[in-house]
Amino acid sequence: MKYSVCIDDVFAKRSIEESMQQVKEAGLDTIEFWAWWNKDWNEIIALKNKFGIRILAFCTRFISLVDATKREQYVEGLRETIEVARRLDCQSLITQVGDEIPGVPREAQHKSLVDGLKACLPYLEQAGISIWIEPINRKVTFPNYYLYSAEEAFRIVEEVGSPYVKVLYDIYHQQITEGNLLAAMLPNLDKIGHIHAAGVPGHHELDKSEIDYGYIFDAIMKAGYEGWFGLEYRPLDNPVEGLRRWLNRETISGQ
Repeated sequence: MKYSVCIDDVFAKRSIEESMQQVKEAGLDTIEFWAWWNKDWNEIIALKNKFGIRILAFCTRFISLVDATKREQYVEGLRETIEVARRLDCQSLITQVGDEIPGVPREAQHKSLVDGLKACLPYLEQAGISIWIEPINRKVTFPNYYLYSAEEAFRIVEEVGSPYVKVLYDIYHQQITEGNLLAAMLPNLDKIGHIHAAGVPGHHELDKSEIDYGYIFDAIMKAGYEGWFGLEYRPLDNPVEGLRRWLNRETISGQ
């Protein structure tokens, strides 16, 4: 299995250098993070070369896709993000879609989301960079967020109709939202670009969860998933020890 570590979560409040070093100490070599605009890119380039780290993905600017009046702003933010991704040799981006707009029919917001992603396609295709839309739970995390349903996210991908636009399926969020994880994922693996994982409840380590992640991951791999699993959680234990514990558990169990 291929794992990336979200350093903004797993190594929160640590420096970029310490985060990369400890990812390597844990036995991994791929990271992702959230915002790019609050980081020193010259430092990141130097450190990723020093430690042999791959940057899998990071977020676009947090601009609404469901608000059609902000489309030009979103596309410009995407163009900026693509330039940063090129500098970091990163081929994937994560996007949130914005909060639901009160008083506006969901059908109109859905259409704005699809049309906005279609407007991004020329820039994504030219750069060879993919973007992943992320459903997020409204019960615990973001109560006003528009996109919470995996089914709607898959429908959006179908309507956009490009291999450069897929779903980031976050198992933590979807367990809270609707459960039935494998029933949702397995028929839609072709629409999933990336998978995130964290323990439920609490958003902690995978082995501190009501979800049997070993079983889930094994089923996904057997079904033909070839992408990455992003470890995005707030550790209760030492981050390096927690990552090693999960990797060792996989080795022991044969998963």
